[in-house]
Amino acid sequence: MTGRPTVPTAEPGESVLRRAADAGLRLTRARRAVVAALEACTGPTTAADLAERLADVPISSLYRSLAVLVDAGVVARVHETEGIARFELAEAVAGHHHHLVCRSCGTVIDVRPTPSADDTVAGIVEAEAARHGFTATGHHVDIEGVCAACRTP
Repeated sequence: MTGRPTVPTAEPGESVLRRAADAGLRLTRARRAVVAALEACTGPTTAADLAERLADVPISSLYRSLAVLVDAGVVARVHETEGIARFELAEAVAGHHHHLVCRSCGTVIDVRPTPSADDTVAGIVEAEAARHGFTATGHHVDIEGVCAACRTP
């Protein structure tokens, strides 16, 4: 044991089970641990951060689990900054949301806009898509800036 904390292997939520079943995916112990760790995060996280949380999951299993979960649509790979990818539960599992992205430290925070704000964004997305003969199937908004911790001297 390396002394790193472990995340308890919780039973995945119904949306995870449904998505995995739709993809013909078996949820192994390692995959369940990855899902539980992502559920405990407040925003997208790196594989290195997940490895710190999952002491009992070998790093090779962690990366393999992430790849399989991304392919199955359970996990999304987002915000690749400076060659470092971040992962989160896919919107089909976790629900629709957007991100605040710190340009200084790379922190990414999930935000859920009000329904009226999201309707406004969806209207802009649909109008721009239509203007270009494109059919939009969804949207993601990343608000870039500097987080409070990086602004504090």
